[in-house]
Amino acid sequence: MEGLEQLLERTVTGLGYELADIQISQKNGMLRLFIDKLSEVKGGDETTITVGDCEAVTRHLQRVLEVEGVPYHRLEVSSPGLDRRLKKPSDFERFIGRTADVRLRLLINGRRRLVGIVREVSGDGVELEFEGGRFRFELADLDRARLVPRL
Repeated sequence: MEGLEQLLERTVTGLGYELADIQISQKNGMLRLFIDKLSEVKGGDETTITVGDCEAVTRHLQRVLEVEGVPYHRLEVSSPGLDRRLKKPSDFERFIGRTADVRLRLLINGRRRLVGIVREVSGDGVELEFEGGRFRFELADLDRARLVPRL
């Protein structure tokens, strides 16, 4: 899995995109990638992934996966959507100032789930502002996090 993720990351980045997330289904051989445009913009200004972007990445990956001997039955490439998943420090840093829905693996300071504004990222730690307070957690304690869509 780690080697596959690195291969996909290198390939997608080489095409000018960011690998936002991967889903692999062993049951039906589905390999699903979520891509975004590379952006240095803080505050997570929306970028638009087009059908053409997904098509170009799919065609390139089909060749790469064949050459590398990666077995899969179906490949899907799409946008991460408005409720994009946040996993890496760079994800949180890109979306400083945006609201995230965070679920932790264990209770920390009596909290396991919170919704707040991403305020600071330092190392592997993230600080959220919520209900007038601040809460810091380490990414190692993160179960899942998603952006809350701006509508």
